[in-house]
Formats: sequence, C-alpha cells, structure tokens
Amino acid sequence: MSPSTPPDGDPAPDDGLLPASAAAGAERRALGLYAHVPFCRVRCGYCDFNTYTAEELGPSSLPGAGRAGYARALVDELAMAAQVLEASGVPHREVSTVFLGGGTPTLLPAADLAGVLDGVRRHLGLAPGAEVTTEANPDSVDARYLDALAAAGFTRVSLGMQSAVPHVLATLDRTHRPERVPDVVRWAREAGLQVSLDLIYGTPGESVQDWRRSVDAALACEPDHVSAYALVVEPGTRMAVQVRRGELAAPDDDDLAAKYEVADAALEAAGYRWYEVSNWARDADRVCRHNLSYWHGDDWWGAGPGAHSHVGGVRWWNARHPAAWAARLAEGLSPAQGREVLDDEARDVERVMLAVRLADGLEADAVPAAGRERFEDLAARGLLDRQAVARGRVVLTRRGRLLADAVVRDLLGW
Repeated sequence: MSPSTPPDGDPAPDDGLLPASAAAGAERRALGLYAHVPFCRVRCGYCDFNTYTAEELGPSSLPGAGRAGYARALVDELAMAAQVLEASGVPHREVSTVFLGGGTPTLLPAADLAGVLDGVRRHLGLAPGAEVTTEANPDSVDARYLDALAAAGFTRVSLGMQSAVPHVLATLDRTHRPERVPDVVRWAREAGLQVSLDLIYGTPGESVQDWRRSVDAALACEPDHVSAYALVVEPGTRMAVQVRRGELAAPDDDDLAAKYEVADAALEAAGYRWYEVSNWARDADRVCRHNLSYWHGDDWWGAGPGAHSHVGGVRWWNARHPAAWAARLAEGLSPAQGREVLDDEARDVERVMLAVRLADGLEADAVPAAGRERFEDLAARGLLDRQAVARGRVVLTRRGRLLADAVVRDLLGW
C-alpha cells in the first residue's frame, strides 16, 4: 500500500527494528508482501498515489531512483526485511501473498518483476500455493509479457480497465483503447493467470448508461474478479483543480449510489459474489487473498518508496520519493520515514472499521457496547442484515454497503 500523503507519527529508527510487541501472536497471522512500483507513463488527473513519470523524476545516477536498477533496490529492501523481522524476534513465516502495485509495475521488464519474486523466495520464503498478483494497464502488457509472468510464478493480474467508454477514459486520462481489454484478458487466461478487472464509477460526464456499458463490457470478458470503486476527487490532483474551476462536475452521492446498485445487481446476476464492499469474485478461490489480509488485520511488509507496512500493530511508512528511498537503502539504513504503534483500543476500532466491510462481517461482541445498542435501529433502517444480527454477526445489507462509513460511525459511537 502506498498512499500519497503519509500520516503523522513518530520517527522510525534507522535500523528499522520493531518493538517486542510486534512479535506477539505473529504465528497466528499471515505475512504478505506489497511492492510499490511508482512509475507511470502518464499521470492520470484523478490519481493521488505516490507515482512519477519519467519527466517528473528526471535523470539520476543513484541505483533504484529510476526504472533502471529499481527491481534490484526492491530486492535489497526484501533482504533488509528478513533481517529486521529476525532481529526483532518476529517468528518466521513464509510469504503467502505478494502484490505488485503502483504506478504501473508492468512498465518494468517482465524479467525485473520475476527478479523481485525471486527476491521474495530467497530472502523471506514463498509459501506453497502463494497468491502472486501484479497490477497492469491494458496497454502495458502483451501475450509474451503475460506468459513470462506466469512462468516466473505470478498467479493473477489486476487490469486497470476503469471504463469501456472512450470519453470517460479520456476524462480519466487513461491511455488504452477499450477494445484492447478483451484481448489482454484472453492472453492472461491463456497464460494460466487469474484476471481481475478494476472499474471506476462516477467520473464527471459519465451517465448511468455509460456505466452499464462498462459493467457489461467487463462481464463479457468473464473475469475471475471485479473491483468497482467510486471516484474520489482528491485534493491536490489536476481533477480537483478542474472541479474547483467548474470545468468538471464533482461526483454526486446519489449518482454514485445508483451506479453501485447497477454494478452489484449485474454482478450478482452473472454469478459473482461480493466479499468486500467494492470487490466481487466468481467463487471463494478467486477472491484477492492479499487484500483480504489487509481487512483481516494480518501482517505485511511494504517495499518501495512511500509503501506502508504493518506487523503486530506497528505501522510504518517509507520515504516517499524514489531518490530518498534509494539513498537510504544504499547507505544500509531502513527506508522507513515514520511509524506508529497502535494500542489495544486503536486496534479494536480498526478491526470494526475493516471487518464490517466484508460479506462475513464481524462478531457482534467485537463492537463496543454502545454500538451493540444500535443494532436494532440499524437493522430497522435496512442497513444491517437482521438474520445475521440474530446469529451474532454484523453484516451489511446492500443499502448498508452504500452507507458503510455512516454505519461504522454508529457502531463506534462517533
């Protein structure tokens, strides 16, 4: 994970060592690896992720500060991760999920991505049956590239389809042609990879009919997994400036709700099951196990500039700029910029915030007493599944998913 703006926190130690509390209960938690690849061919106007075009980075002689040598620098951080976890007394666990995100990881040669995965095997260990995913843009891969990924041990590709409508893609500054998506899905499937299609709804100028067209086009590809996210106009982005100037209309809450319902109904009718508010899969074997590990509160190491990590209630985040990140690694220092140690109360709050978004929900006893008193009212308003509540589980209805943040506030008494 690599949000654009790091949170407030304490300085991270140069050696990266974790407090003793991080080791407690580690054997009961899965360990994942997120590798951030911050390079993009074009910066999309809506995106506030920690990404850079070649022009923004400029020339650099520092290995790892640009595309050349970047994969080797990632592997250097993986070696450091193994050392830090062992020195911190965290029990060894092989990595069960790997996710390369960005940016556009597939702007790097396939051999570089294979090298990162080899680094995971060499330094941390890769569990049998591990899920290994990379994000990709439809115009950043071809059949040969996808074959190389599969041969290296990748199991999934998550394609940034976003929309099937040209004017919507243009507003989002996406560079691929809609008609390329079915070809890429076919190539990935022929390579033996599972396929997820990522969609965005609520783009300025997108009609409900446009959105239906995009959902239908995604379903026609018969992917294993679909993610659909509401557009958020983040401060500081080019799109935010356009909205402020009146050049683009801001997303409308009612429009977003209508489009979510369109997607959910179409996906359900096609045999997809929602397992998290914004994610659907054909069956339990095709959910994104890596993302589930975030929502379950497992451990993950985030490698790369700006990447966030979590082990046993300790969160830390790396230096954001590739040059700063690479310089720290070159000096043998942890690239971590800051960190926070969550107390029990913060961890309990986070558990509610994350688990309530899942189709399985969470145990009623995990909700604070004041929130449990709200169950009946939330069920009467159609936000919680009444039958699930009777079984001692907190599960959102479709309407509840539309108002998930408000439900969480009620459950936490905020």
